[in-house]
Amino acid sequence: MPSGSTRALFIDRDGVINVDRGYVHRIEQFEFIPGIFELARFVTGELRWPILVATNQSGIGRGYFDETAYDALTRWMCERFRTEGAPLTRVYHCPYHPQHGIGAYKADHPWRKPRPGMFLQAASDFDINLADSVLIGDKMSDIKAAAAAGIRLRIRLAGQESDRPPGGAEQMPSHTVVADLGAALGLLRNLAIDQGRSP
Repeated sequence: MPSGSTRALFIDRDGVINVDRGYVHRIEQFEFIPGIFELARFVTGELRWPILVATNQSGIGRGYFDETAYDALTRWMCERFRTEGAPLTRVYHCPYHPQHGIGAYKADHPWRKPRPGMFLQAASDFDINLADSVLIGDKMSDIKAAAAAGIRLRIRLAGQESDRPPGGAEQMPSHTVVADLGAALGLLRNLAIDQGRSP
């Protein structure tokens, strides 16, 4: 796939934008993680990169909520980012699950992380240079998907997931682990200094 000309920040939703309470689908469940708007304002205002959200949403496929509920929450979330002066460029989601999906949603879809489909689609949609873009996620599935897409700077927020799977047999993609979004912002600021904020 040819390299694009635009760098971007890719972020997961649950665990990066909002507290992951498990299958969040209502506004009253949605709690923004401290630092997300500051980070987003830096990326859109200083770096002038698009912010692209790539989120697995198997709760749709499992029948816990529907696309209408997901769309309503997504519109509300995007409006909050616009109000904060840090608009999201696009939100990609994958509602499928290969084991627990119901009906047509039971599928091993190429968009479901750890597969890279959402990243590759975004690169095509927005002429993105994936190698020079950045991913912030909270799970190893985010890291693996970004690695498969060719994103070199992969940042994982520290949480419950270990860097090593049970038994340690699987080779994990290299990535940087940070304590919180403030630390992730620090990495992006350093990146901007090192590269002169070049596009």
